[in-house]
Amino acid sequence: MDSPLGPLLLTADGSGALTSLSVPGQKGGRTVQDGWRHDPGPFRAAEEQLRAYFAGDLKEFTLPLRAHGTAFRERVWAALDTVPYGATTTYGEIAARIGASRAAVRAVGGAIGANPLLVVRPCHRVIGADGSLTGYAGGLERKVRLLTLEGVLRPA
Repeated sequence: MDSPLGPLLLTADGSGALTSLSVPGQKGGRTVQDGWRHDPGPFRAAEEQLRAYFAGDLKEFTLPLRAHGTAFRERVWAALDTVPYGATTTYGEIAARIGASRAAVRAVGGAIGANPLLVVRPCHRVIGADGSLTGYAGGLERKVRLLTLEGVLRPA
């Protein structure tokens, strides 16, 4: 689907649960594979909610999600889901939420960077401990755009 971030590639499993949302050039992002079939049916609710989000009318997604990762990554991703619209958190705070040690902050960063559900699972809301806008798999300019949309940053 088209979006203010560029074209979004959504994938789903057989039950219709969203398994990934990728942007062009995304580090570790999905690309269309041979044998995939284009079927907009399972994505109607996702497209509707994404359009409302980008219009500033939706603050929380209510979509079935099914991302697979290690138990550690899934705990980190679940913690991302608790970061509210218009707020930010740090890698250290995510580590603390899942009961990981301070030493695990790099591993937390790796799990956040491997989040397969950009935008919907708000990894863009994680910033550095010093308030810096650290990396984003979809590109720092997209992170700025999302945080500006959510009112965390002022428009340039």
